[in-house]
Amino acid sequence: MRIAPDSAQPQIAKVRILLVDGRFREYTTGPAHEVTERLFVIRKIERLNDSLPEDKDRSPAWVWRLGGWISVNRETGHVAQLNLPAFDADISLASWYRDYSAYCGTSDDGAKLYMIVAKLGTRKPVLKREYAGPACAPPQWERQPSRVTFSGTGEKASFVVHAHGAEPQPEPSGEEGPQ
Repeated sequence: MRIAPDSAQPQIAKVRILLVDGRFREYTTGPAHEVTERLFVIRKIERLNDSLPEDKDRSPAWVWRLGGWISVNRETGHVAQLNLPAFDADISLASWYRDYSAYCGTSDDGAKLYMIVAKLGTRKPVLKREYAGPACAPPQWERQPSRVTFSGTGEKASFVVHAHGAEPQPEPSGEEGPQ
């Protein structure tokens, strides 16, 4: 389906229906991330009526718009909207590792871009640092130690992620010391 965001060119996305106990719950898109054997997260996509009051044809003109993330508990069937700090549905591309989500978020007025790492079940982000670039690619995760790298045009920043915070990780220099 074609996605029609307000700020960018239309995109193509595969829309799936999320069924819980045989009943429709949400439209989703993209791959699910397995957090535990009972819990997974997936991105919502919504159908919005794009017709104007002045349109002669009063029938709805449906468009798709990317939404936020939801969690789904396989055991209970509970579906919950995730509150990811500073998440902007039009520009944020979340990258998941365990129960952490890393993405570039925006300030309330959209003037600033932030590097965000959020942990499921917490309100305050583990990391929130201003990002100087105009946009960033989906962050990349590494396992040992848990590290996330944000990169974009001209800027690259890595952070070691702990349970309640994140520390900057200096980039290794390309030069070798005396031998």
